[in-house]
Amino acid sequence: MCGLVGIFDSRGLSPIDSGLLRRMNDSLSHRGPDGEGQFIAPGIGLAHRRLSIIDLEGGHQPMFNEDRSVAVIFNGEIYNFQDLAEILEQRGHRFGTRCDTEVIVHGWEEWGADCVDHFCGMFAFALWDQTAETLFLARDRLGKKPLYYAGLPNGQVVFGSELKALLRHPGINRDLDPRSVEDYFAYGYVPDPRSIYRNIAKLAPGHRLLWRRQDDPKLESYWHLRMTQDGPAELNEAQAELTRCLRDAVAGRLISDVPLGAFLSGGVDSSGIVALMAEAMAEPVNTVSISFGERQFDESAYANQIAARYGTNHHVRRVSADSFDLIDRLATIYDEPFGDSSAMPTFQVCALAREHVTVALSGDGGDELFAGYRRYLMHDRQERVRAWLPPPLRRAFFGTLGSLYPKLDWAPRFVRAKTTFNELALDSVGGYFNSVSVLSDAIRHGIYSPGFRRELQGYHAIDVLRHHMDAADTDDPLLQAQYADIKTYLPGDILVKVDRASMANSLEVRAPLLDHKLVEWSARLRPSHKLNGGQGKYLLKRAFEPYVPHELLYRPKQGFSMPIASWFRGPLRAKVREGICGSALADTGYFDTTVLSKLVDQHQSGLRDHSPVLWVLLMFDSFLRHDAGLSDNSKAT
Repeated sequence: MCGLVGIFDSRGLSPIDSGLLRRMNDSLSHRGPDGEGQFIAPGIGLAHRRLSIIDLEGGHQPMFNEDRSVAVIFNGEIYNFQDLAEILEQRGHRFGTRCDTEVIVHGWEEWGADCVDHFCGMFAFALWDQTAETLFLARDRLGKKPLYYAGLPNGQVVFGSELKALLRHPGINRDLDPRSVEDYFAYGYVPDPRSIYRNIAKLAPGHRLLWRRQDDPKLESYWHLRMTQDGPAELNEAQAELTRCLRDAVAGRLISDVPLGAFLSGGVDSSGIVALMAEAMAEPVNTVSISFGERQFDESAYANQIAARYGTNHHVRRVSADSFDLIDRLATIYDEPFGDSSAMPTFQVCALAREHVTVALSGDGGDELFAGYRRYLMHDRQERVRAWLPPPLRRAFFGTLGSLYPKLDWAPRFVRAKTTFNELALDSVGGYFNSVSVLSDAIRHGIYSPGFRRELQGYHAIDVLRHHMDAADTDDPLLQAQYADIKTYLPGDILVKVDRASMANSLEVRAPLLDHKLVEWSARLRPSHKLNGGQGKYLLKRAFEPYVPHELLYRPKQGFSMPIASWFRGPLRAKVREGICGSALADTGYFDTTVLSKLVDQHQSGLRDHSPVLWVLLMFDSFLRHDAGLSDNSKAT
């Protein structure tokens, strides 16, 4: 787990500013506090910050081949590096370290750009081949590790692990992308491959970029997930296969030369991962969890139950749900507007983990792979209704019901039918988009200014979801929704949240459930093995039954959440009004400031619960102020 930056002259051999490269690299010191390295040659500069995990003495980067014609900087872990090293040695390659980074160098020499097909792990790397005068960028299949890049008018290509590194370059254009703003207010994050900035892109998960000097770049996908339903039909056979896959995935992530442990929230996924770690390890597992004073947000009792069952070295810290000092810090961690409020407790548990371990395993991915989110159940049921009623009749009937039914924010979920009626009036993609949207079309349209709506030129955030659902290679609505989430929500929200929060604390997080072979195996499952009788994660829970108590496996899903509605009427009352009604949002010209003021008034008076829209607006305001500070700093340097 590290940070990388680079500057490449795609047109010639212009000198690289070593001071600028160093400043870019220094901005990522939190990702790699254990060391730094730099390589500069005509027209190319690579720099690296290292968090030492494997081969503490010999894993310094940039790393080279024998004649130093190939150099690589790498962020992540290649879990099968020992097997690959053996294969490469049999083919004549000679290794000077026992570090996983070196298999990238020799893998490139042996297989070229196809080397990524051989890597099992989480990775983002930049490789320079002096002989071929080629820059090669690659990102892992699921998008666990980030990589941003931008082409400048002078022919330079700038890249790095986080936006803050690129923004240190004075040639970067900081204009915001209106489409990304629309995406953010729809999803709560900016989906790949766009960034919030018009001229900076993310290398999408499962993609590689070859850029030969004096030639056009070649961007291509090297991995496609196929939802085939051709897996084991018999439930017991599928359960046995899944258990083997899970054990292999966990075992492959226990290689470390530094202290290793796990997050233990008390949920299904983290509990199962800890149980499998305890089975595989000779020594007790180090586990960490946080507790909250508010009972509705606290899962620590379930975490304690698993910790006691497996005799883990368990560390719990009681934290306040009102850690307001983190709100402004989130902008410095994420660099883009990021609207997931669970980033706050995620940061807190990462900070606690780093006090005891350097590597932590997590349960991320279980909901996406095995249909754990409630929205999958709702989408599946709505699709049955859509299939039963002809579209014109369905739109007229449910559209009318949706317009007439009152919006009952205060009521129990089962009587809040307005959203369901509105979704049933839409097509399949529209209905699912409505269920994953942070802000509905009506709210987004209401807060935008007329000028910004014109600037969007008809662009709508649903286009992102429609693209991925159309590419899913399946007609099954559940599998389409899962595929879309694996391509959008997982890399854009869940993995970004964990990567930035962990790296801000110099902690490496590994996700066994996101082993790409396990992901491919889960994609072959029939829908009834994932969602059965209203029960999500059906097969995964069956596989965990020997390891996790029944009452824990089958309790209602909880997850990290914050009491933001009450915050905005209480201790954050003034901050919300100042941020949302202040100059930063108004100066963009994107918003109808009268509508923003009305939303704050209605929420703080108790008339309506506008906490979702107020939170994403507050995070956007925080981003704008942070971006302005970065701009001032870059001018100073």
